Amino acid sequence: MFPLNGSEKLANPGRRLRALWREREIVTMPGAFNAVTARLVERAGYEAVYLSGAGVTNSLLGMPDHAFITLPEMAQVCAYATQVISIPAVADADTGYGEALQAARAIQMMERAGLAGIHVEDQVNPKRCGHLDGKEVVPVESMTEKLRVMAQARENPDFVIIARTDARAIEGLEAAIERAQRYLEAGADAVFTEALQTPDEFEQFARSVDAPLMANMTEFGKTPYLSVQEFSQLGYKMVIFPMTLFRVMMKAAENALETMKQTGTQQGFLDEMQTRKELYALLDYDDYLKLGE
Repeated sequence: MFPLNGSEKLANPGRRLRALWREREIVTMPGAFNAVTARLVERAGYEAVYLSGAGVTNSLLGMPDHAFITLPEMAQVCAYATQVISIPAVADADTGYGEALQAARAIQMMERAGLAGIHVEDQVNPKRCGHLDGKEVVPVESMTEKLRVMAQARENPDFVIIARTDARAIEGLEAAIERAQRYLEAGADAVFTEALQTPDEFEQFARSVDAPLMANMTEFGKTPYLSVQEFSQLGYKMVIFPMTLFRVMMKAAENALETMKQTGTQQGFLDEMQTRKELYALLDYDDYLKLGE
């Protein structure tokens, strides 16, 4: 591998993700928000990674997940990440960054960014975090039209379109199930149902929707804490942990800043740091040195 190329890139990441659905009981996708955290996920042994829209918005813009990130900004972050990993990545594409024509452009840009797939949701713009109150969803017909156009717009039929529905909180579980079925008919390859509130709801949804299903195991939200194994038993093929790494890193940074302010030194938490050697190993630093020589 030539170091400046990053990791050995997947020729067809969407096909690889689809193969994982067949080969594995469930695919675990920790959330990354930039290239180095995506690389960390791969080095930890995971077979796929999720690029969180909230994580990218929070880290890149310092703003909340409220439709502030633009398509070019998100696509660029995704491209940086896919250049340095060799596992499939799925990204959050919010509402497709507009209506059907804008969503068509979004799928083309995200596909060219090297992703395995994206998920697009049925919220009204400006969208908000799926675990907050006050959400609104678009009419079913609007979302199905968007999905039909997106399916036609992708260049590689293996590129995965995941339809996310936020309808549970607004219209109820039965309506969310009906929407999911309509979205599959319109061309979605998989379904992501957001903010279900009990294991029974997850099981009922999985019994009713015949497709690869994605579950969101976020912290401090409406969904109870379930393990990857529990989601698998309930009938899910993918589970994302979108903000886990971000929250852990932010809390660690907050604690380090407070300790350093009080003591005037970082020596008290050196054992909590990734060492220089460990970081350089993650980044293949020695390969770059040899290349320079």
